[in-house]
Order: sequence, then structure tokens, then C-alpha cells
Amino acid sequence: MNAIDRQGTDTPLREQHRAPRQKAAHRIVIVGGGVGGLGLATRLSDTLGRDGLAQVVLVDRWPTHFWKPLLHEAASGQLDPATHQLQYAVQAQRHGFEFEQGELAALDRANRHITVNALLDADGREILPTRQIAFDTLVLAMGSVTQYFGVPGAADHALPLESVAHAEAFRRKLLDACLRASHARRTGSPDAQTPVSINIIGAGATGVELAAAVRDTVRLLNRYSPFSLDPVHDFRIRLIESGERVLPALSGAISARAQWMLARLGVDVLSGTRVTEVRPDAVLTHTGASLPSDIAIWTAGIAGPPVLRSLDGIAVNRNAQLLVDRTLQSTHDANVFGLGDCAACPAHAEGAILAPRAQVAHQQAQFLARALKRRIAGEALPEFVYRDAGTLVGFGREGTIGSLSNGLLTQPLFVDGWFATVVYKLIYRRHVMTLTGFARMALDSASHWLRRRVHPVIRLH
Repeated sequence: MNAIDRQGTDTPLREQHRAPRQKAAHRIVIVGGGVGGLGLATRLSDTLGRDGLAQVVLVDRWPTHFWKPLLHEAASGQLDPATHQLQYAVQAQRHGFEFEQGELAALDRANRHITVNALLDADGREILPTRQIAFDTLVLAMGSVTQYFGVPGAADHALPLESVAHAEAFRRKLLDACLRASHARRTGSPDAQTPVSINIIGAGATGVELAAAVRDTVRLLNRYSPFSLDPVHDFRIRLIESGERVLPALSGAISARAQWMLARLGVDVLSGTRVTEVRPDAVLTHTGASLPSDIAIWTAGIAGPPVLRSLDGIAVNRNAQLLVDRTLQSTHDANVFGLGDCAACPAHAEGAILAPRAQVAHQQAQFLARALKRRIAGEALPEFVYRDAGTLVGFGREGTIGSLSNGLLTQPLFVDGWFATVVYKLIYRRHVMTLTGFARMALDSASHWLRRRVHPVIRLH
């Protein structure tokens, strides 16, 4: 008689008739800790996880979360990203989910597990090995990467703005260029009169906000002797857009107002201008112009992470975005969901998909928190309906403009001035409150207010 038979024979009768073991909790794995992914992990853990109905695992390549709409402020040096980052391990401990750091490498749909690449240190030594993580439901919320559209030299010489690391790289380049130019003017070198040229390629919301933030930064840098440059004459900030106007996704009225505000800030807008090549010291356009370039940054387009193209049996569009239906389920596997920038979610218009915006990811996370509860209960899934709340674009000291929408308005309401600025700031605070609760959000806001009164408003190192 083997060990299992002996155990069965020797077990007392009262133990053999115990109630059957509770069914294992449904395992939900979320890949990507952005606005949608982290928000979904937090909501699911606070509901299904707390009730023992689900086990939630969050996977991300980075150890911390940063709200991407603030990247232009980090890049311009007006915000210290370290004070606005949320550690995934801390959030996991507070809300009861698991966190695995690493990058998605593969998907095995048949056996329902993903493979996460090994985590290496700066010297290439292994910190964590390659791992396999099992799931019952997989949610891909991996955000996006920069789309260079095959422009020669763009990937090599134009910075993207996808992460805190990219923002920090731009900030360092900006400070270095200012130091170099300031020294040239003090020593009277031959290129002393050459302005610092900053080329921002793409005039969507990110590009427009970055251009305004950089103009604010060079004005603030003028206060400090190592960077003492004329904020108007010693800088050339260009915003290059292949379309006919800035903010092409927004209304003509908002675009015209943005163009006027950029002109007030001294930003050169080159609309209808297609970049054909990016070199280390110049940006070439379709007109044959060669624009001097100390720094080039690409904000002209996005695509899904390349790994999505290689996942087992998962359909993507030409931009490597996961094809999902109105329930946010993959068109090829009902156990795989997609949200945010990495997912091509159908819009109301036939054949259109929702734009990659933070509010889309936020609403999709709210939707999936409810939908996955129904899925676990064996109920039919609802369909996601996006409700556009409007768009606000910040211009630093020049203020904020945009539109607000809700079900009570027959058309979007144009807003600007102090009211628009207050709403713009409250959007971020709402995001923080969603993740940490009201009390921690209030303390966090107070600490940032105090910090700005104790420390310089611009980072100089």
C-alpha cells in the first residue's frame, strides 16, 4: 500500500467527512502599472481580494508608478518626480495584492501563464530569474511606446517621453545645453550668439505642454548665474507638426487659442511641416530646411509595446495595439483583456478606436473592476461605454485652456483662466485619491505645497 493509500486508510472517519475545501480564488494578473493597471489592481484588491474571491497580481518593469501627464513638468525640471512616485510594493502591501517586477516576455494561452523576463542590475547581474506567473484572467495594461514612423535618425537622436527616465534625460540635456551656452557667452567664443535650439516634434497635448513648460523653465533659469541667458533671445523653441494646426485632435477653437498662447510664450510653431530626418545637430524637414538642434524630442505618435506582436494567438492592429471588443476582451481569447493605450478599443464611430488618453484608461479600469466581478460570478459581461469628460491643456504661467463635458451639456464647454487651472490640478489629485484615499492625498498635497515654498521651483542639478 502506497503512502497515499495509507493516509486515506489511517485518516479518522470524522476528518474524511469534513466540508470540501473552498474553491481557489480566481487569479487575476495585470501587466502594467499605469493609470489603468494600478487603479484596477487597487480596486479589485479592495473588493474581490478582500472578500477572498480573487487573488490579484500586478506586474510592471519599474518599481514605481508615476502619472504620465506630469512628465512634461518633470522634463522641464519644475517637478521632482521622486516626490510624486508611488512604490508598487507599498501599494501592494496596503491593499493586499502581489507585485512582481519584470517585463512581459511571452504568453502561453493554453496553460494560462505568462513569462516575465529576468530582472538585471546595472552591471547585468541577475536580481530575479525568469518567472512564469499563472492566471485565470489576464489584463494587459502596458501603455504605449513612441512611434517614430520610420523617420531616419529619429530613434537615435530624438528623445522619447515615455517614462521618468526619459524626462530626466531631457532635463539633463537642457541644463547641459544652458551651461554650455552661458559659458560661450561669458568667454566670447565664436558661437556665443547662437541660441539654444530645442525642437519638439509633434504638437499634440504632450508636445504643446512641454513647449510651454520649457519656456517657463528657461525664464526661471535666468535667475541663477551658471545659467544666465536671455530667456527670449538666447533660446529657440520650435514645435513641429505635420498637420495643419496644433492640438489636431481637439476643436478648431481650442487649437486657435493654443496657437495664440504659444505665440505669446515665444514658441515657434511650424505646422504643416513633416520631419524627414533627425541628425545629432539638426532636424531636416520635407521643405529641405535644416533646423539647428541642441535637443530634439519626439512626441508625434504612439504604438503598442512590440512584445504584443509576439504573444501567442493574440491579434493586434498595425500599431501593435491589442484588438479588443466592447467588453475589453481580446478578440481571440476571452480570458485576456486589454485597457489603456495598448488596447484598440472600439469607439462610437464605426471603425474608429478610442484615443490614447489617461481618462480612457481610468474609465476602463473602473469598468473592469465591475465587469470582472460579474465574470467571476459567472454572469454576462457588460459593454464599455466611454464618456468624454473633456480635455485640458496646461501652458504654465499662461494658464490652462480646454473643454469640459458631461451628460447635462449639449456640447463641450470651453474653459480657461483660473477655473480651468484649478480643474487641471484637481484631476491629478483625484488620481492620487483613487490610489491612496482622501487622507493620504490631502497629506501628499500639503507636503508638495510646503516643498515648493522651501525648495527652488526649478531643479538645478
